[in-house]
Amino acid sequence: MIKSAHLPDLFTLQSIFEGIQDAIYCHDLDFRITNWSPAAERMFGYTEQEILGQSVFMLIPDDKYSEKERLMQEVLNDKRISQYRTVRLSRSGKQIPVTLSLSPIKDDKGRIIGMSQIAHDVSFEHQAEEKQSMLAAIIESSEDAIISKTLDGIITTWNKGAEHIFGYSEDEAVGQPITILLPADRLSEEEVIIENIRRGEKVGHIQTIRKTKDGRLLNISLTVSPIKNRDGVVIGASKVARNITSQKESEKLIAKHMERLELLNVVGRSINESLDLQQILQQVTDSTTKLTGAAFGAFFYNQVNQEGESYWLYTISGVPSEALADFPMPRNTALFHPTFSGEGIVRSDDITQDARYGKNAPFFGKPSGHLPVISYLAVPVKTKSGEVIGGLFFGHQEKAIFKKEHEELVLTVASQAAIAIENSMLFKEVQELSAKKDEFIAMASHELKTPMTSLFGFLQLANRNTGEGIAKNLLERAIRQLEKMIVLVSDLFDVSKIHSGKLQLNMEYLNLAILIQEMKESFLQAHPAHILTIEMPEESFVNADRMRLEQVLTNLLNNAVKYATQEKTIELKVQHLDNVVLTSVKDFGPGISEENQRHIFSQFYQAKENKDGSSGLGLGLFISKDIIERHGGQIWVESEPGKGATFNFSLPLA
Repeated sequence: MIKSAHLPDLFTLQSIFEGIQDAIYCHDLDFRITNWSPAAERMFGYTEQEILGQSVFMLIPDDKYSEKERLMQEVLNDKRISQYRTVRLSRSGKQIPVTLSLSPIKDDKGRIIGMSQIAHDVSFEHQAEEKQSMLAAIIESSEDAIISKTLDGIITTWNKGAEHIFGYSEDEAVGQPITILLPADRLSEEEVIIENIRRGEKVGHIQTIRKTKDGRLLNISLTVSPIKNRDGVVIGASKVARNITSQKESEKLIAKHMERLELLNVVGRSINESLDLQQILQQVTDSTTKLTGAAFGAFFYNQVNQEGESYWLYTISGVPSEALADFPMPRNTALFHPTFSGEGIVRSDDITQDARYGKNAPFFGKPSGHLPVISYLAVPVKTKSGEVIGGLFFGHQEKAIFKKEHEELVLTVASQAAIAIENSMLFKEVQELSAKKDEFIAMASHELKTPMTSLFGFLQLANRNTGEGIAKNLLERAIRQLEKMIVLVSDLFDVSKIHSGKLQLNMEYLNLAILIQEMKESFLQAHPAHILTIEMPEESFVNADRMRLEQVLTNLLNNAVKYATQEKTIELKVQHLDNVVLTSVKDFGPGISEENQRHIFSQFYQAKENKDGSSGLGLGLFISKDIIERHGGQIWVESEPGKGATFNFSLPLA
């Protein structure tokens, strides 16, 4: 067999046929596949043995059959078809997006004897296009502004969200510098953002300010990401800007309401805890001035003195008190009458335009140099019974500052203030009555002391000169009762001095151990049936008033006798703890309940455990507490019902 001169060319064509990456297959005029490249096997999954002789239509989906006649007819008319986009089926039934190139196959006489098809798999491009279309749809439908720009800050894309937020159309924005959106004081931000983008860094969720086409300033949450080309080189930036102005306004509104609630809570608590009238008025004025946003506020309070004359007290906030020093107090004019009479609230956006303004002599308006009041708000302060205590007045130099909400806020504080003012007035009355009571007690106890002292001396003299018998026994009983009366009167006198701040202490450097030993002898003489055990150091030096300290110890020991009638043992203990001297007096009586322990040092209080009818006014522990605290010490009780009671007091170690 003679080798053809064209045989090497056939080998070359075969090599190209097998090496090409696109699927190549041929078929005759009966549409039977005659050639099948390795790339076709890889794309469609059929081997050459499986596919040769089969119909080429097995590669065409049912919904694409209509295109076969048109394509085949064009090729049979000796036309080439290039890059025809369609879909073909793999062996597994998967649809493969392809571009087809179809060419006729001719014999050596130029007659068409078949057809060749080259199929290029465009799945990746198809997915990319779908993804791009999807992203484009998302971007276009997003309510956020999505903008891209070059590294020089020139806008390259602009979506509907950007048009809605900033007001520029796409034609107006694209090609413009991004700085058209930046306020003058924010231009430096763009430089920082671009520097980060050049380094390939994302700028995430910064909150800033941007400017609209009509000059409005918006609160924006901004995210900026680098745009990179196929080689990973940063070529621009994409920005996602969300308008958070409404959110910011809501946050401010919530914060404002929270601040108001907190202020109302603080004001309510502070004015209800205080009984000082001036402090209450100032607190109310300061808080309501702040709540209303007033430039200044004042509280005028009608006070009647002992002579029945009415005069005004006031507090002021927002300006120095000297600002009103030279001005007359408000009169019950047409403008002020609704407030002082309690008729209702007066609120005006511009008080100078009010029909009631400027109608009264001698000023016919504001006095010269008066605070500039345009916006005006006045709220009466009334008790529950409807009595007008006074009025809160607020002013601002600008128009329309005060709203309906400010009326409600001031009314809330005013109602609390009225209660607090009433309480303060009652407290003042109680203080005055208490002062008169203390004055009477001091005078009475002082006046009683002289005749009682004389009577005590006469009884003692009569007792010494009376022989044994009924008369002597009666005299001794009278002396004991008189001694009790002297103690009671002395206690009353001490209480009056405590309240008036006149209880004097004569301090000296003394050894507590010696004082206790001296008292022990007197105590056992007065109570021979009792046992007093003492445990203490030989020296316990304190700076104290000897007589008052003896008064405290005597009271504690006498109470131990009085309240523990069945138990005759009393323990007195002194010990040094750190820098204090701790003294304890313990009895073994019925003890003191927890409720009584809370009140036992109160004035005129007697423990309920005292069921034996023991005499006393309940002043001893009250006086003892004051004496110990004046020495810089503390006094307290420890007790459990049925286990006795221990009274402790501490004094600084000298």
